[in-house]
Amino acid sequence: MKRHIEALFWLTLVGAALVWSFNWLQLDLVRLLRQDSLQQMGSYAGSFFPPDTSPTWLRQIFKGALETLAISAIGTLLAALAGAALSLLAAGRLGMLAKAMSRLLLNALRSVPELVWAALMVLAAGLGPFAGTLALALHTTGVLGRLFAEALENTPPGPALALRQAGAGPVAAFCYGTLPGVLTQWLSYTLYRWENNIRMAAVLGFVGAGGLGQMLYFTLSLFQQSRAASVILAMLVLVLLVDALSAWLRNRLG
Repeated sequence: MKRHIEALFWLTLVGAALVWSFNWLQLDLVRLLRQDSLQQMGSYAGSFFPPDTSPTWLRQIFKGALETLAISAIGTLLAALAGAALSLLAAGRLGMLAKAMSRLLLNALRSVPELVWAALMVLAAGLGPFAGTLALALHTTGVLGRLFAEALENTPPGPALALRQAGAGPVAAFCYGTLPGVLTQWLSYTLYRWENNIRMAAVLGFVGAGGLGQMLYFTLSLFQQSRAASVILAMLVLVLLVDALSAWLRNRLG
């Protein structure tokens, strides 16, 4: 009986919080589901069809897709290199002070969303793909650096210690004793983040960071729904292709 009363109390509390949230945000779901509202939504959705498939526009979309792919690939590559370097510090390989400072930096980098980084980079570097590349690289460095550091911490130290006792230097012991044990995991993490970054790269254009996202923003701003539909379809195809490629590569690595 006591557990039933406790469950009823929490359900009542959650229900009260939901009601208060609707009132606070002034959400009118009844108005949203009215017949005229549904007709307006249907009319707006219908304006996206048929998509614009003119050769000139498709060439522009193809160029934008390549730009989006390049932004995500270069941003992920830069982040993997920077994350690998910072992970050595974050794993405590060079002392506790370096570990604390590097972990603080990694936490700061990944705590700022990609869109916020993109807005800052647009102000610093101007409109275009360079700002989007920097935004993805900064946020992803924080994510990959932390993941790489955890992989290093969980790696058995035996092979590296055996090489050091045999006379190898610290760099050689790391490259031949530690790195082979984490390299597959590092590559898997990098490919997974590339999957996420290809989606985010398609969105960063809304703040002027280039690629398909910028094309989608312009077409929607000009009420060119048929062209916007083509861009959305291109985003979907690009994400599906990259997801399939990344999954295949991760299976091969595994």
